[in-house]
Amino acid sequence: MTFNIADALNYAEAGRTDQALAMLEAAAEHGNVDALMQLAVWSLTGHLVPQDHRRARALLRRAVSIGHVDGAMMEIALTANGTGNEADWPEARRLLAEAAANDYVAAAHKTLLDRMELEPDGSPATVVESRLLHADPRVVHLPDFLTPDECAHIAMVGGQLLEPARVIDPATGRWARHSIRTSDNAAIGPAREDLVVRAINLRIAAASGTDVTQGEPLTILRYQPGQEYRPHLDTIAGAPNQRIRTVLIYLNGGFRGGETSFPLLNLTVIPRGGDALMFDTLLPDGVPNPRAQHAGTPVIEGVKWLATRWIRTAPIDPWSLSAH
Repeated sequence: MTFNIADALNYAEAGRTDQALAMLEAAAEHGNVDALMQLAVWSLTGHLVPQDHRRARALLRRAVSIGHVDGAMMEIALTANGTGNEADWPEARRLLAEAAANDYVAAAHKTLLDRMELEPDGSPATVVESRLLHADPRVVHLPDFLTPDECAHIAMVGGQLLEPARVIDPATGRWARHSIRTSDNAAIGPAREDLVVRAINLRIAAASGTDVTQGEPLTILRYQPGQEYRPHLDTIAGAPNQRIRTVLIYLNGGFRGGETSFPLLNLTVIPRGGDALMFDTLLPDGVPNPRAQHAGTPVIEGVKWLATRWIRTAPIDPWSLSAH
């Protein structure tokens, strides 16, 4: 059987969905890894087919068993974060070790992961140091939260996905570009949440006293000279599942400007690579705290890399495109 993945994608692009799916399903039945991967991705996202994470995992398993390297890395991520099944960190570690035997990317992930002090479930085995900078709202400094290699890893993962940053439009609840925020950013979604990123998200959850499922996908931001994020709140107008806490991680040094400023607190934090900053965003009654307004001041020289994780009141669906 002759099959070309580009033909199926062209049919889908032209709106000939049934024809595209028929080609993919037939090729998948014959063990074509490209067809299996495409169907798995569509089943994960709900694009052109019903969203079905269990089916996606089954398709991925078939692709990996045939030898699809990218499929193996995706399967490892989904195994760890529980997409399509219960989260299973030990199994994800086993799959990574298996992949590392033949793939240099997996081997690099394993090496970095082996340096981390982790519990059997992937959570941190040690408590991170913290220093209170302000009491109301609570602003906490976490020195050396990430190692240089960990910083480089998440910058590399996010750097492949960068696009102009957006903000949530309070009128529509949708993401949109705005002059208030001029950086580039990328969210590391669950399909790309490799075990290093997952372990870092678990570290953030432990440091913030929350469950990992409450965090939005880790977002990487890059600020070039002149770029900034003007004073703003991280809360979302009208959101039923509100952002309660923000964790910022500075991924590098060697730039000028780019401080994190809290204008109503008379507090400015100078970034240092590997350090993190955590602050609360709500008042005790659940209303957004106006004093949590903050800004990323313009970068004067060099490039600033930052990772952000916004934490919600309750668990979220990381696959949902809704801002709420």
